[in-house]
Amino acid sequence: MNSRTEPASNGGLIRIRLDLSYDGTNYSGWAKQPGGLRTIQGELETALAAITGLPEVKTIVGGRTDAGVHARGQVCHLDLPADFVQDQVARLAKRLHVVLPEDIRINAVKIVPSNFDARFAALARRYAYRIADRFVDPLTRNWVVVHDFPLDVDAMNTASAQLVGLNDYAAFCKPKPGGSTIRNLSELSWQRIDDLVVGHFKADAFCHSMVRSLVGALIPVGDGRKDVDWPGRSLRAAERVFDIPVAPAHGLVLEEIYYPAESEYEARTSQTQALRTPDEVD
Repeated sequence: MNSRTEPASNGGLIRIRLDLSYDGTNYSGWAKQPGGLRTIQGELETALAAITGLPEVKTIVGGRTDAGVHARGQVCHLDLPADFVQDQVARLAKRLHVVLPEDIRINAVKIVPSNFDARFAALARRYAYRIADRFVDPLTRNWVVVHDFPLDVDAMNTASAQLVGLNDYAAFCKPKPGGSTIRNLSELSWQRIDDLVVGHFKADAFCHSMVRSLVGALIPVGDGRKDVDWPGRSLRAAERVFDIPVAPAHGLVLEEIYYPAESEYEARTSQTQALRTPDEVD
């Protein structure tokens, strides 16, 4: 663990970074929802409040995964009183494992500078999407989508190459009033790994349902129902294309979130906040 204990500016609190993984099958996404729906954030914040004795512990997350989406490399931050951090933070992961459900695991706990922001300081997010189009292993049913027809990975990569770059992805996003759908998609590629076809997606941020819509546009190319130029033509429409289906959530995993060096946290946060509102960062 990092021994640095620089207090945040809000009352001498210490900022903590949590790296975590979870199976999203039984959750209504990361963010707390009205009506008592079960969420990752809700479970984590309840556990943190129980351990710390605080009435409320607020977490800020790097990637707000949707209902049924999983994470292997999720990151969030929170602020805790300095006396608790000095006495208890070294045991925080073990104590959380006792309280949290078995489908949520804490991978690392780290004290970070007060200007670290899990959401706004992120440089990029990387997701993977897994499809079984040959042999179907029932043990993978919670994180692999079954497709009944063989997929042509070369055709999917040809189509994907037309979607990479700094673009307006309105065709692949559920719009939000006043929100931007311009994103920098630096990687979109497919590979066959044994009996799976795995898609790799990396961008500075993703708008709502963007990855699953990209998958929904590329699967028909892979099985021959659409030509390789169809996703590119859809991109150029610059508005929601309702012929593009949203692929099932359970095939999607947040694999990693990338951050700059500590000395660049503040600059990166300011840059992101200038470009997007909090609702647009995912």
